[in-house]
Amino acid sequence: MVRHKPSRSVDDDDDMVLPVSHSDLKLPSRPYFTKRSGRVLLILALVSCALVVFHSTRRNASQYLYWGATEEHSAENRLPPLYESYHDYERHLPQHNLSLPHPEGRDAKFFWAANHVHSSGWGNSMQELLVNALLSHTVNRAFVFDNYTWDPDGPDYSVYNGKLIPSRIPHSAIISGPIIGSSWPPGDPTPRSVSREYFRRVCPQPLVIDSNEINEKLRLDTTVPASVIFDKWVDKLNSIRDPCVEIKRSSFQIFEIWLFGSPRILPLWARLSKSPILRNFSWSPLVLQAYAQNAHLFDSPSRSLSFLPSYLRPSTATPISPAELHNVEPLLTPDKTNPVPGLLALHVRRGDFANHCAHLANWAADWNGFNKFTALPDKFRPPPDGGKGQTTDENLQLYMKRCFPTIEQITDKVRKVLEEQYNSYGNSKELKRVYVMTNGDREWLEELRAALMKVKQWDAVVTSRDLSLSWEAKPVAQAVDMLIGQRAQVFIGNGFSSLTSNIVMFRMLRELPPEDTRFW
Repeated sequence: MVRHKPSRSVDDDDDMVLPVSHSDLKLPSRPYFTKRSGRVLLILALVSCALVVFHSTRRNASQYLYWGATEEHSAENRLPPLYESYHDYERHLPQHNLSLPHPEGRDAKFFWAANHVHSSGWGNSMQELLVNALLSHTVNRAFVFDNYTWDPDGPDYSVYNGKLIPSRIPHSAIISGPIIGSSWPPGDPTPRSVSREYFRRVCPQPLVIDSNEINEKLRLDTTVPASVIFDKWVDKLNSIRDPCVEIKRSSFQIFEIWLFGSPRILPLWARLSKSPILRNFSWSPLVLQAYAQNAHLFDSPSRSLSFLPSYLRPSTATPISPAELHNVEPLLTPDKTNPVPGLLALHVRRGDFANHCAHLANWAADWNGFNKFTALPDKFRPPPDGGKGQTTDENLQLYMKRCFPTIEQITDKVRKVLEEQYNSYGNSKELKRVYVMTNGDREWLEELRAALMKVKQWDAVVTSRDLSLSWEAKPVAQAVDMLIGQRAQVFIGNGFSSLTSNIVMFRMLRELPPEDTRFW
């Protein structure tokens, strides 16, 4: 545990470390660039050159597409959004003011997990975000939120699978609620969450803790549940009087994939499910708006979208205002996400997930922890004769069936679920539409669509590729998929997927019938 004093340039003003009023907090617009002017110029020059090359390459050969784009729309020649207005809204949250009364202002205490995961999918990032925020709330410290981050220090854009993606997406473009600064329920003594920029400004010399101080002998011990690690961190943080606590960036995450990827995480569910972290969670207005604009694809056209504010419904003639679009207050909490009658949602991963599934087989990996609630009917137990980097052909086929199913295996599972649904409910809860959450290519999806129509004459079979998404909504399309899966009457997911497990978590929170949540 060390006192961290960041390097400071001759231009830094020590008098601005603890400003008196909100007007003093004029935070930098680019949080990741160093103040050393030479390095800034170098980075800007490199980025400019890269973008010039990118534009030239794209005009000539369409080599790169932004995440969520399709070839037929690549002619738009538009870079992915950087969400400047979202960043700006976050840095001007009202709690970013040292003059506020207790427990905020100068009395606030902060918790900043600088070692949070990056370069991972949204599912992995989200589950860690939720538990880090739960820890911060438990010890009554303001949670310090960052961006959903692919590259924390590099240029504004990264390349993933041959597509250009934003390196950093503000969380307010994806979620709303107390995690990113909305009010806590009445009577809650916890200061509101703040941005990383504000924390850096008011806490230039935070107390830095290496996660190994607590986790070194616990993190890889499969007999230690996440609740034990959580409680030790609660004790540690409660023993610290310093208002500014930061977890060392280069240390392991407090809550790692080894916890989330096993049943070790389940003992935390009792606390997480009762916390406003989850109870007051909402998807962002951007995600809710994208959902509403595509609801006709997977829901009855006659059904109302009354659960959404009027300005988010596609029928409204009034453009959404910036204040409404950037609102961090929760608009659709989990208790209001009623199931869409007749909707069957399938989570079908393709592409590079085949290699990932083979890797899971080689190491005898288990399902993601929140996919292993005991109440759920579908189970998985890793075979005892695999692991340590190798497996048998029989085990590999088992993993591929549960992780990367073929079209035949998908339709077999759908038939089985339809039969079980009929045995339980008759025709009273008939499934009529299918939505496929997927990154599969269009040709393969057409084969899947045709095969599903042979199982039953559905009213519609639509996929993620059929969604009509705005420029800003495309990079956060996975969140739209998650909301659809969350609201489906029946959901069949991938037990090895963190994205599936987050959907399952919300379905369990909503207390939907366990038999309506299934896995390949």
